[in-house]
Amino acid sequence: MASNHHFKRPNQPLSSSSTSYFYIFVSIIALTSLFLLSSHYLAYYSSPPVVRIESLKPTKQYVSVNNDDNGAASAACDYSEGKWFYDPTVRPPRYDETCKEIYKGWNCVAGNRSGAAEIVKWRWQPNHCALPQFDPLRFLESYRNISIGFVGDSLNRNMFVSLFCSLRHVTSEVKKWRPAGADRAFTFLKYNLTIAYHRTNLLARYGRWSANTKGGELESLGYKEGYRVDVDVPEGTWADAPSFHNVLIFNTGHWWWAPSKFDPIKSPMLFHENGQPIIPPLSPEIGLDVVLRRMISYVEEKSKQGTVLFFRTQSPRHFEGGDWDQGGSCPRSQPLSLQEVEKFFSVGNNGTNVETRIVNEHIHEAIKGSAFRLLDITQMSEFRADAHPSSAGGKKHDDCMHWCLPGITDTWNDLFIAQFSSMT
Repeated sequence: MASNHHFKRPNQPLSSSSTSYFYIFVSIIALTSLFLLSSHYLAYYSSPPVVRIESLKPTKQYVSVNNDDNGAASAACDYSEGKWFYDPTVRPPRYDETCKEIYKGWNCVAGNRSGAAEIVKWRWQPNHCALPQFDPLRFLESYRNISIGFVGDSLNRNMFVSLFCSLRHVTSEVKKWRPAGADRAFTFLKYNLTIAYHRTNLLARYGRWSANTKGGELESLGYKEGYRVDVDVPEGTWADAPSFHNVLIFNTGHWWWAPSKFDPIKSPMLFHENGQPIIPPLSPEIGLDVVLRRMISYVEEKSKQGTVLFFRTQSPRHFEGGDWDQGGSCPRSQPLSLQEVEKFFSVGNNGTNVETRIVNEHIHEAIKGSAFRLLDITQMSEFRADAHPSSAGGKKHDDCMHWCLPGITDTWNDLFIAQFSSMT
């Protein structure tokens, strides 16, 4: 930090007339300040702040760092880099297990998951700044008359439910409906603020494909069945979302690395463009790149002016001892160490959960030069092997992919709101 410099003035006696003028001057300044301060508070409390979402601005926050005597420097604050610390005095969670929108398999308190109450006592501390904790009431008051859409797989629903339960905890005036093809949505009536979830696994439209008895290009290559993926057609569940919402948060990735669904031999992805199969057929990795480019262009073209666009990075899984269908489990009761994180997720290790960072490479490349901003939740989430439903999820196998609620997706929303607030 630059040193502070204090300047001393020589003491000089004031004449009686000078003293009179001095007190008159000070009184005028005091009265003027009081008037301006009163006007400010009257204006502030008489009407809520109006947010104009007109253009995207840099999302970095700057904080002072130590430097030499030449002056104070500033370093970009990256909320996504930091560490977790245990805070046993943390105040009660912003909502509890009674929130009805929590999917049963994610309600770890009601499901009697061991250590469920401890999950929220770990708090994320960025390396160079403080991550503001979400204030639901202030958020509602500050962002009236806007609509926020979550578009993606069930991990985005995990985040959507966290935000809904947080807001629902402070207001009871809620309308449930399904705008623009949403799977579920709620409007907080007093504030006219809507949040919605649009379910889509691949972003692109897809469905079962079977060989035609009359033959075709794919049939000639020996394909008998699979999944047709139209790289240039958004899935109908969210196609209208860009023209409806003011803020959009996208994700994809988990279904692209799902051999139990898209078996490369028995039921491969067969990519189509302009209604015709792409020949030679694309691998899933290349297909993901093509879909990301097409869908990002579609969103940019269809979005309303001033729409704020985020692409959320991959949410990590924490299966140990095998994948979900191989007896894998997630028995941890505390966050992982940095060394353990690398063992889980390093691409070089080719482990069970390796797709996390691979998918992120595709996402990072796809949004370059676009209007999308990155919502990077991966690093903070990689540590939290302790925060999954595990065997309390109610499935035949451990759920080491989704997250307990209340839980880590509350911190994802802290990150989202901090970045969003810096842009408006």
